[in-house]
Amino acid sequence: MKALVSLIALLCLGAPACAETPLKLATTTSTENSGLLEVLLPRFQSQSNVSVHVIAVGSGKALKLAENGDVDVVLSHAPALEERFVRDGHGVDRRPVMYNDFVIVGPKDDPAKIRSSPGAAEALRRIAASGTEFVSRGDESGTHQKEKALWDAAGLTPSGDWYLSAGLGMGRVLLMASERGAYALTDRGTFLAYNGRSELAIAFEGDPSLHNPYTVMAVNPSQHIHTKSAAARIFIDWLVSPEAQDLIAAYRIGGHALFFPNAQQAAKAIPAVQ
Repeated sequence: MKALVSLIALLCLGAPACAETPLKLATTTSTENSGLLEVLLPRFQSQSNVSVHVIAVGSGKALKLAENGDVDVVLSHAPALEERFVRDGHGVDRRPVMYNDFVIVGPKDDPAKIRSSPGAAEALRRIAASGTEFVSRGDESGTHQKEKALWDAAGLTPSGDWYLSAGLGMGRVLLMASERGAYALTDRGTFLAYNGRSELAIAFEGDPSLHNPYTVMAVNPSQHIHTKSAAARIFIDWLVSPEAQDLIAAYRIGGHALFFPNAQQAAKAIPAVQ
């Protein structure tokens, strides 16, 4: 950690922009809705000369903001979109940060009987067959990308009055599903953070296809020379450092871990195509 602090001091020495202009972080709503950023960012900002402005949107929109050069760094959970983003030259220094999983939540009485499903695709088939409402993010977020992949695996194109495309962040979708007695796909972290605010229960979990990895990457400064590439590198290095990884591991709600750090599993950036 001392080496990282020294690096921060060196990079920002004589560079008042590090302090005067916030680093723009585009990130998925799950990192904000879960409360994780409220733990991580104050510690980072207290140790560096870098302030952070958070733009919490779906991963698809976060990557689009980055592609346009409107932000400096991205923390997202949409692997296929991220790989294309790096492959097309928009992002650099992509690193694994943490993971959790997706779960399907719904009414506690589970009207579609998905708890006994052998897999996530079958769970969605049962929801569609039952006609019970399903609330989709509908916003091209990482969660929405995963949902679309699961419907494809189920061999279905969801449509009809029972399928609601909300175009909202994860927290608001959970509240909407709770009010309507509907099912929804969510990351486990946001569900745990909102558990006391909804009447939903986990109806299906545990399928390997529901794995949910998060990565961080900087906007390519060769495409957008105005971006704060030095500050982005400082943030990325800190986020994958043992200190930040320990903070992620220790973050719990109601005794439940929301995210599991995995930066130490890779010592260098992830290749554009895996």
